[in-house]
Formats: sequence, structure tokens, C-alpha cells
Amino acid sequence: MDRLVLIDGYSLMHRAFYAIPALSKDGVYTNALFGFFNMLLKVVSDAAPDYLIVTLDAHAPTFRHKQFADYKAGRRPTPPELLEQFAPAKEVLRAMGFTVVEKEGFEADDLIGTLANAAADAGKEAYILTGDRDALQLIRDDITVLLATNTETVNFDRAAFVGHYGVSPEQFVDVKAIMGDKSDNIPGVAGIGEKGALKLIADFGSLDEVYAALDTTDKVSEKQKEKLLLSKEDAFLSQSLARIDIHAPCGVTLEDTRRAEP
Repeated sequence: MDRLVLIDGYSLMHRAFYAIPALSKDGVYTNALFGFFNMLLKVVSDAAPDYLIVTLDAHAPTFRHKQFADYKAGRRPTPPELLEQFAPAKEVLRAMGFTVVEKEGFEADDLIGTLANAAADAGKEAYILTGDRDALQLIRDDITVLLATNTETVNFDRAAFVGHYGVSPEQFVDVKAIMGDKSDNIPGVAGIGEKGALKLIADFGSLDEVYAALDTTDKVSEKQKEKLLLSKEDAFLSQSLARIDIHAPCGVTLEDTRRAEP
């Protein structure tokens, strides 16, 4: 079976930048480049993909900013020492025969979700290498997430995800809707964290079912009911913000992304 590997470029470069001490060559910082390409070359060696795509966030507002003006507000600016490594990364990626995809108005996650699902629907295996847990919602029987952490890369197929979180990948968006996400400034339900959100979705199945049951269930404490009701609007906004768009206009076909010779 043909295999597609999708790389969340800037997510991994950020992780490499902070994990590796400052390195430079002729006055140009290279630590993010060094760490990023080490990760990329390892996954290429291990997975032997027929197709390889590196997706990047375009530095422009996305459709989520139109929904919620404070989306990702409060994030620290990208350090200039990291910023200067992005252009060389693109140059090296293209020289290595890899396809680079970015699209204004969409995040790298949306491009990954769209291309991974297109590949899976076409009967191919898809592997996503990222440092962002948001991608876990994309797991299917034929889509695996390789989640880079500070210590290792964890393979999350469907069974591993269910075993770890106790809900299905399709339910993860509703977990995020309740717990929120500080890194993206997604509000969620004030006062309910990951543990509480996972239990609610495991017990009721979905965000809609949580709210539908509030008047009749005894599985939710009065205090938790109050929190859910006070933040209902934020919960459904957060659900929308957290959901990856799997129909983004990527501008490439799968055949465009077949690995070329370096």
C-alpha cells in the first residue's frame, strides 16, 4: 500500500528551536534547522513514504480569527533567531524533492487534515508527524499520528489513542471544546480541565449530549452543571475553533506530492 507522510513544519521547527542549544553558521542560526531535518530524515527512513508533504502556517489571519478575534491572542512573537531559519528550511525541503504546501486563511493542521483524508480515501496509508495534539482528532484506521514530545515520538493509531484517552479520536474535538486550549486561546468551559472534559465525553458521547442531559442526569455535579451552563456559548465556539477543516483548498493533488529525486 502506498504511503503518505505529512510533516507539520513550523510545529516541529519550534520544538527543535527550544530543544537544541543555539547553533550558528556564518552568523545564521541553525539549531531549528538541525533538529527539524534530523526528525524529518528519521521518519523518512522509518516510514519510506511514496509521497511526502511539509505543511506550513501562512503568516496571515485564518478563518478562525473571523470567528473569534482573540484566537491565538497572547502568544509570544516568534523569536527572530527562529524566524530567520524558515526561508532556508523551505529551500532545503524543495531541493530534497519534498512538496511544501501553505495557504493563506488556513492553518497547517487544516492542510494536513485535508491531504491525509484524501490519501486515506484513495486507499493509501497516511502518517502525520507533528508536535501538536490537535492532530489527534484526525486519526482513522488508515491515518496514524506520530506525536513528537520532549522525550520521544509517540505513535498514535486508533487503538493507542483510545487506550490512552478513553474516548475515540472523533470525540477529541468535543473534549477540547470543554477543556479549551490556552496555547490557542480557545476558552472552553471555565473551571473544567482535561480530566473532567474526558470524563464528560466518555460518559455522554458528545458535547451536544452533555448539554442535552444536564437537566436529568445525576452523573454531573451541581457545581459542574453551573460551569457548563455559564460557558455554553464558549463551549460551542471552542468546538468550532478546535475542529480541523478537512476540506481546505490545498492547491495540490496527491500525485503532485510524489517524492522526487533530491
